[in-house]
Amino acid sequence: MSELPDYPPPLAPALPDSLWKRFCRWAIARSGWRLVGQLPNLSKVVVIGAPHSSNWDGVWGLLIKSGIGVDLGVMIKREALNGPFGPIVRRLGMVPIDRKAATDVVGQMIERFNSRERMWLGIAPEGTRKHVQHWKSGFLRIARGANVPIQPIFIDYPSKTFTLGPLFHPTDSVETDMIAIRAMFAPYRGKHRGA
Repeated sequence: MSELPDYPPPLAPALPDSLWKRFCRWAIARSGWRLVGQLPNLSKVVVIGAPHSSNWDGVWGLLIKSGIGVDLGVMIKREALNGPFGPIVRRLGMVPIDRKAATDVVGQMIERFNSRERMWLGIAPEGTRKHVQHWKSGFLRIARGANVPIQPIFIDYPSKTFTLGPLFHPTDSVETDMIAIRAMFAPYRGKHRGA
C-alpha cells in the first residue's frame, strides 16, 4: 500500500499519468518512506525542504513528487546535469542554477511565476548538503516577489517521513521570517545532521 495521495490537489500543476508514476509509488511503498500532511490546493507555491544533508534527500523527494504526480520544478546546481544522468535529471523537472555566475536567479524565478498559470518551485534553503549557519534567503525573496506562500517540508530520517508543515506567508522582514522558518525545522533530523 502506498503512503502517498493518489493525485495532486486540483489546482496544483500535474504530471500526466505514466508508468514512471506507478513505479515511483511502488518504490515508495516498499521503502518505508511516507508523506505526512495535506498538500496545498494552490496553483503557485514555493516548496522548501530541509534538512538537506544527503543526495538521498533528492532521490526520496523525486520519488514522492513523481508518485503523487505533481509537477514540481526543483532548483539544483547546474553541475548535477553533467555526466550521463544529466538529460534524465532535466526531464524530471529540475531547474539548473549556475551558482558561480552573477545572474539574477531571484528575478528570473519571480518572472517565471508571473508568466505561468501554475507553478510549484522546490528549493533546498540551505543551498548545500553541508551544515551552514545561515540559510540562503532566495526562497523568501522569490516567494515575496511572486506573492506566493511557502510550503515547508520537514525531512526526517529517523521516522522516514516528509512532513508538510503549515503554509508560511512572507512578510517585509526577511530576518524575522527566517528566524520563524528555521524554528519550524529544528525538531527534524536529516540523514547526517539536523537543521
